[in-house]
Amino acid sequence: MREHHRRVRSQAPCRIDLAGGTLDLWPLYLFHDQAVTINFAVNLQTSCVIDTRADGRIVLRSRDLGVEESFASLDELRAARRYRLPLAALLVKFFAPETGLTMDTHSEAPAGAGISGSSALMISVASALSKLTGRRYGLEKICEVAQNVEAQVIRVPTGSQDYYPALYGGVSAIEFSPAGIARRALSVDADELNSRFVLAYTGAPRNSGINNWEVMKGHINGDRAIHAAFDRIAAIAAAMRGALEREDWAEAGSLLRDEWASRKRNAPGITTPLIDRLVASARRAGCTGAKVCGAGGGGCVVFLVEPDAKERVSRIVEANGAQVLNARVAPRGVTVTATRSRA
Repeated sequence: MREHHRRVRSQAPCRIDLAGGTLDLWPLYLFHDQAVTINFAVNLQTSCVIDTRADGRIVLRSRDLGVEESFASLDELRAARRYRLPLAALLVKFFAPETGLTMDTHSEAPAGAGISGSSALMISVASALSKLTGRRYGLEKICEVAQNVEAQVIRVPTGSQDYYPALYGGVSAIEFSPAGIARRALSVDADELNSRFVLAYTGAPRNSGINNWEVMKGHINGDRAIHAAFDRIAAIAAAMRGALEREDWAEAGSLLRDEWASRKRNAPGITTPLIDRLVASARRAGCTGAKVCGAGGGGCVVFLVEPDAKERVSRIVEANGAQVLNARVAPRGVTVTATRSRA
């Protein structure tokens, strides 16, 4: 009798963070009232395709990285000391499929873009493996697994905000309190937001910008300057939520400028001469506010603009040496499909 071959496909979007980054680290948000992070999903996608195998081998491939590794069995994968594709390998180890498989992954996010490509990819991979193994995990459990596995890889505490755009899509307020974490969808017209932002890639970071682990240690050790800085970041994020809900784009641009100024004071390494030049040039062309995405030191910059200035800002950004990415709001989060055929 011929065996059934299964294929599982998944896809999840990356994100742009507007305000409140680093507040999503436990336990930092517990020390700031009404802590919230504001972000939105974009149509730069991550994907995972899993094909079952009859021979028991585990083959992992990353198309964007051009990396492949394979194991004779799940037991061999478990016994390995190091992995070339650790996020994929550790998720396979956790879900422990009962069949051999070939997994192909891909991310449309450029290297070090700061738009959560790795976290979105983890949501893609975990969702596909959950489907393949019949775990039937809900979105919140997928989030928990992905965050914990990422911490195993990077060996420091991980934030929470990056997973929610990949899970749900759209524009989000991620609320943090002693009761836990809650994602709230913000009712923002996607077409209007699309007309008002430009996403530019400045190249892979040469330094890490904000080191979240060092910030966390300083915060917990009672550094008053760090605590005050995060009070300010929390206040900006709460105000950004209100501005988006009212669709007060002038206020949103002003708050984005405040967020960026605050970040630069906290960690000067977050910016580069190219980023400073881009922001200054874009401001003269109709940009109302800008900031780097993620940890900075390179990667992507998001610009809020007046609709009639979007093309002008895009041209100026490219003239100054950055790449404008064709990004739009992604209304949907992770999707998973499965098919079965006779091998």
